[in-house]
Amino acid sequence: MDDGEKICDFRILRELRKFHKLSIAELSEKSGVSASVISKLERNQTKAEIDTLFRLARVFRLSLGDLITLAENKIAHLVNEENYRSDGFVFRRIRYGNFCCLYGSADKGTKLSKPDLHGDDFETCWVKKGKVKIELPNEVCIVEEGMSVQFDALMPHTYEVLLDCEIIIVHLKKGNRF
Repeated sequence: MDDGEKICDFRILRELRKFHKLSIAELSEKSGVSASVISKLERNQTKAEIDTLFRLARVFRLSLGDLITLAENKIAHLVNEENYRSDGFVFRRIRYGNFCCLYGSADKGTKLSKPDLHGDDFETCWVKKGKVKIELPNEVCIVEEGMSVQFDALMPHTYEVLLDCEIIIVHLKKGNRF
C-alpha cells in the first residue's frame, strides 16, 4: 500500500451525524471529542485515534469495530455463492462475517440434522414452498409455505421435509452480550 492510499474513510462520520440529527457541536459535547477533530475526521484531513473513534462510536450506539468497518473504503462486499448437498438437501449459500444465508430445496421424506455446524447464532427458517417439520429439544414446529420460525442454533435440531420444499435459512451471529 502506498502512503497516499487510505485504509479508512471517516467521511462516514458526517453521514452518521446527519442521520442522528446532530451538529458537530452536539456530537462534540456528547462524545468529548473536540469539534475541530470531528470536522477534520469528516473531511479525512487527520488520522483517527482509537480512543477518539471509540468515543464517537458510542454516541451512535456502535461498537468500535462497527465504526471502523463502516469507514473502510470499500463499502460493498461482494461474495460468490457456494453450492453443496447435505443429506438430500441442495443448498446455495452466501456468507459474511456475521451472517449466512442458505437457499435450499429437498424432496418429501428428506431429513437433515447437523447441529455441530453452528456457532452461537440465531437460525431462521422461512418456507417458500412445501412443508417442513423442525424438531427442537422440547418442541416440534410444523412450518408451512409462507411461514417462518426462529430459534437458537446451538440447540439440537432436525429438519424433516413433509412436502417437497424450498426454504431460506438465515444464520445471524448473536451480538455481544454485556
